[in-house]
Amino acid sequence: MLQSLHIENMAIISSLDVDFGNGLSVITGETGAGKSVMIDAILFLLGGKPPRDMLRRGAERGTVSAVFSEVGAACASYLAEMGFLGEREADAELLLQRTLDQNGKTTARLNGRMIPQTILRELSRYLVSVHGQTDNQLLLQQAVQKQILDGIADFGESLAHYRSCFQKRAELQRQLADTSRDTAEMARLADILRFQIAQIDEAQLKLHEEEELLTQRTRLQHAEKIAKQTSFAYHVLYGSEKGSALLILERAAAAMTGIAGVIPEAALLAERLTAMRYEVEDIANTARDYGEVVEGDPTAALDRVEARLDLITKLERKYGKDIAEILAFRAEAAKRLSLIDHSDEESARLKSEIKALEAQMQMLATQCHAARVSASEVLNSRIAAELAFLDMPSVRFEIAITQTDHFLPDGNDEVCFMIATNKGEAMMPLARVASGGELARVTLALRSVLNDRDGVGTAVFDEVDTGISGKTARKIGIKLSEIGKKTQVLCVTHSAQIASLATAHYKIAKKEQGERTVSTVSLLDDDGRVAEVARILGGLSVTDTQRRAAAEMISEGGSLR
Repeated sequence: MLQSLHIENMAIISSLDVDFGNGLSVITGETGAGKSVMIDAILFLLGGKPPRDMLRRGAERGTVSAVFSEVGAACASYLAEMGFLGEREADAELLLQRTLDQNGKTTARLNGRMIPQTILRELSRYLVSVHGQTDNQLLLQQAVQKQILDGIADFGESLAHYRSCFQKRAELQRQLADTSRDTAEMARLADILRFQIAQIDEAQLKLHEEEELLTQRTRLQHAEKIAKQTSFAYHVLYGSEKGSALLILERAAAAMTGIAGVIPEAALLAERLTAMRYEVEDIANTARDYGEVVEGDPTAALDRVEARLDLITKLERKYGKDIAEILAFRAEAAKRLSLIDHSDEESARLKSEIKALEAQMQMLATQCHAARVSASEVLNSRIAAELAFLDMPSVRFEIAITQTDHFLPDGNDEVCFMIATNKGEAMMPLARVASGGELARVTLALRSVLNDRDGVGTAVFDEVDTGISGKTARKIGIKLSEIGKKTQVLCVTHSAQIASLATAHYKIAKKEQGERTVSTVSLLDDDGRVAEVARILGGLSVTDTQRRAAAEMISEGGSLR
């Protein structure tokens, strides 16, 4: 349920705060007062694209925020999946905020945390349903009609399983198309793959070989320096017969051993000197090994390393950024070549899999069709009854479900809402028959029937009374009031017949403030309601007769709620 709404720096609205309650809340006001801005602001908050002139002139940033309570189990489950709520917090409050800056950039936050547009739009499906003239036009699209029917059909696991099979079939068909290419093209591709595989195999690449070659190249490039320095180190540590470090350590150890009988601690020093002697010997031998960079001519060895690195670089330009990617490319090329060489067998296998999958899809599509037919039987009679109440007594409504001979992403059904608005007329698609007023009533009838099923806590109706007479508007108001007993309803209206049935009545007005015009909203008391309903009924001026009529309508509306 939408608990409160805050709008700041949006079009004619400088700053507006309004709290909403349960039941039917109507919003009225003169043309241009800001009713449409309020609806646009709600749509913007729910992830809609902001109109070009939505940001108030001169403002750096506009903000729309709302507090929602009692969001329901489905919404709480989605938010828990996204990491915003615990799984059992269906009664938690949500603070949803979205801002718009001068550059057209928008930012959305949920309970203070930034959220991407995808999550915002998905979340909005659980919070608010908006029904305006644009939404009524969407109802004319058969894809939308199918979504409505599928929203109440009990598919079990059939639809989800079908969709999974449909995706798998599409992948198998892609593989089959690759396998069934033109024979000459396949032969050319096979020749290319064989050449690529042979070129890689001829190189006899090994993992990590390039790193080892680079290290070897660096050593070969400095071979003379390495040989000179390691030779010197070996000579002073081990190679000199007269004054090497090894000889000096041996003599020092012997000297300490010689006085160990007099100074026992000298034996420990001798042991340490002996250990140092072994360490120096190891260092000397290791240094000598470093000096042996290559056997033979270092220049020739460097040329061989450079040539090998050049070959690897050329292969990397063609097949991958390193040896691992080149070998992976070779494996994939071999796989593709095998498929070409065995294309007939592979094609037969894929066709067999597709055939088996299509048999399964047909069974699942039949189950989905049965579920849609069952749901349509419920909707047909209930929507016809709702439309009859809404002053379309001779109307006939039917959901036509036609099975196609091909598979669609959600079965093989095409769905079309059919209607005959007058007695004796043939059933025709809704898109070809319904006027604006009739379409608004069909939308309302659907909303009334689906009220208990979609789990959305707030329904917004924008000028649902357009093109409708006073008697029909009264019945629409009664229907909105009935919906409001289970779902919070916000209705922007110009109809006194609807406004007089409200649980709460809000008036939007505009006034001059300094050099600017601003909109304000107020919750009307009993006298204010009478005055506003009388204004809607009246012409240039409001008479006492109109006031009495307004009071009577409001009184009657209270008894009808």
